[in-house]
Amino acid sequence: MHALNRRAFLALSAAGLLSACASTGPIAPAPPRDPTQMTQQEIMSAINAVRGANGLAPWSYSVSLEQAARTHSNLMAASDKLSHELGGTLRERVTAAGYLGAVGENLAGGHSDIEHAIAGWLNSPGHRSTLLSDKFTEFGLAASRAPKGKLYWTLIAGGSFDPWRVWI
Repeated sequence: MHALNRRAFLALSAAGLLSACASTGPIAPAPPRDPTQMTQQEIMSAINAVRGANGLAPWSYSVSLEQAARTHSNLMAASDKLSHELGGTLRERVTAAGYLGAVGENLAGGHSDIEHAIAGWLNSPGHRSTLLSDKFTEFGLAASRAPKGKLYWTLIAGGSFDPWRVWI
């Protein structure tokens, strides 16, 4: 009788465990990632996918340019204003971050994710030419959120001054 009770207990336990596993609902999808917390790899993948789709070489990532981009995005978010001139000129900002090469800058405000920011830049001739330039070789990007929730994006592309020189 003791062996029967033990078998019954094990069988009921196993059935209960299977029932519990079967009754759990589907796993909910992960919430959307906060754009202000994107990894360097996520950023590089998004930018270089667009460059690759347009037949261009990938850019490398510059921590100095990211620092300048983050500083500028933070300033725009704090003032809730889209502007290239907050906190000084682009040259002043990248030099303060330790970057001495040629630079170009794309800004965006209000886009919910990097894909929408990129789409906005591609739809603007000036921004498109920066994003798809073959003269730049590296970049940094950052997004910051204003107190009311609006996202501000800064992409700074950089590289050598040599491709910009006119040789006589």
